[in-house]
Amino acid sequence: MALKKKRFRRPLMYQYRIGSNLTPLSGKPEPDTCVLTLLSSEELDQNLQLPGLEQVLRHTPTARDARVCKAEPHRNYLCGTIVTPRHTKEKAPIAFGYLMTPSHVVLCDDAGVAHAMIQRLIRENPQMEKSPGSFFYTFLELIIAKDMHHLQELEDKLDQLEDQVLAGQLEGFNPQMTAIRKEISNWIRYYTQQDDMVCEFQENENEYFNEHELRLFHMVEKRIGRLKDEAQMLREYGLQVRELFQAEIDIRQNNIMKILTIVTTIFLPLSLVAGWYGMNFSNMPELTWKYGYPAVIGISILVVLICLWVMKKKKFW
Repeated sequence: MALKKKRFRRPLMYQYRIGSNLTPLSGKPEPDTCVLTLLSSEELDQNLQLPGLEQVLRHTPTARDARVCKAEPHRNYLCGTIVTPRHTKEKAPIAFGYLMTPSHVVLCDDAGVAHAMIQRLIRENPQMEKSPGSFFYTFLELIIAKDMHHLQELEDKLDQLEDQVLAGQLEGFNPQMTAIRKEISNWIRYYTQQDDMVCEFQENENEYFNEHELRLFHMVEKRIGRLKDEAQMLREYGLQVRELFQAEIDIRQNNIMKILTIVTTIFLPLSLVAGWYGMNFSNMPELTWKYGYPAVIGISILVVLICLWVMKKKKFW
């Protein structure tokens, strides 16, 4: 009997102390400690009770219900969601729900991406202040760290499509171009939403962030703006590739129309001859002439040759 593979299940939650680095917590945090809590949507539905978050934890948005990037300031907390256009290797969407207070950060993640990012932060040990704002700036930087790589992949796909069009390989262009165009639109929409979210942080309605953290968020906003500009350039590049494809289609259609025009021009005199001798008047001597039929054939061939010679001389093809 085949053995069933055990499904990995991580602990109920992860908690870390936010300081100059991230330190895992195994017990109740000490007073005046900034804490990062990482959990899933299912765990968030269990109505957990965490010290310092008794009144606000239930307001944490779940990653399962996240649809856009947003920030919503409230009297005692700041919450929102982050949804990226990227997916995991298992095709799961990369999305987060978050909640911030002056001493806590709660991240809701169902794909395990946030946990991997936290482990990376622990290994790299970046310099952070003892505050949720400093951690969230670092977290946002990690989210967009590989975005330029994904945008470069989209540009490479557009380059390949352009090369195919220039080589005359037009089959399958529209499905590929439509998929790339939708993906680029998703990236532009993502950066627009992220820019609005970071601007909400900079407004600092709850006064959670100090001047240094606001400058950090301003740096993130500028980087997001550059990535958005890059995505918009890709959209313009896609439009140029589509115009090139349409130009190739027009050239092919013009060549077809040119051939049809030449054929029509050549056979137009022959149609005149056929119509002329199709009248069958009684006084047409060619109808009873012994060599009438061969003569008409010879005249027709001569007319075709003369038409071809004229078109060649006029460089019609």
